[in-house]
Amino acid sequence: MAESPSHPKRGTPHIEARNLTMAFGSFVLMRDLNFVVRHGDIFIIMGGSGCGKSTLLRHMIGLLEPAAGEILYDGENFTKARPEQREMMLRRFGVLYQSGALWSSMTLAENVGLPLEEFTDLSREDIREVASLKLALVGLKGFEDFYPSQISGGMQKRAGLARAMALDPEVLFFDEPSAGLDPISSRLLDDLILELRDSLGATIVVVTHELASIFTIGNNSVFLDAQSRTMIAHGDPHELLAHCDNPVVHRFLTRGEDGEKVSRPHG
Repeated sequence: MAESPSHPKRGTPHIEARNLTMAFGSFVLMRDLNFVVRHGDIFIIMGGSGCGKSTLLRHMIGLLEPAAGEILYDGENFTKARPEQREMMLRRFGVLYQSGALWSSMTLAENVGLPLEEFTDLSREDIREVASLKLALVGLKGFEDFYPSQISGGMQKRAGLARAMALDPEVLFFDEPSAGLDPISSRLLDDLILELRDSLGATIVVVTHELASIFTIGNNSVFLDAQSRTMIAHGDPHELLAHCDNPVVHRFLTRGEDGEKVSRPHG
């Protein structure tokens, strides 16, 4: 996995989860989550089905509230922030949902321009120009006036990514970005994520169970275990593969294959 170039905050704590418990009513999904995501990390949330990966992402962006514990961004408490403080913090986030979540009745440029219309005072012409730039960054130059139904699934994911980048976020969140994509499209999306991390200096949080993506883009991770209802590993996926002695983690990262073979980044 390629390292990002030097950045003023590179390697310093960006996101911290402290004693985080996720629950639905009396049912505790995960408890005692403690991890740090550094500036410039591509942080992987991984684990088996039903362990709460996407639920953790929703807690991190404020769609769900913790039953206990807290989440901090650059030392600022997101969980306990006042509404106006949280709103300002949310503007530093960009989110790519599993489906892409594009409005079918809008062109790609109109989809990308939505956050700019809502959160900036830019003119219609300026919004169009920024939308075109963001689409060009993800390889969709010339597709501004296409509708989502007119492009492939991989292109829809890239258009969703362009919209997530509309406000130049400090943190990008991806929920199963490779879901529904063929291997080539998935690989291209991984390459794009690395390029964006390097060019934007953003911190990226990715929910995925795809081994190729985990080992190609990830340099930090947390492993959620449904049986024990807590995290059982935290760190670089390559280091976990080489040194973690937890059989659940090792089995997940090898899928029963040779560890060295699985760990080699595709490409």
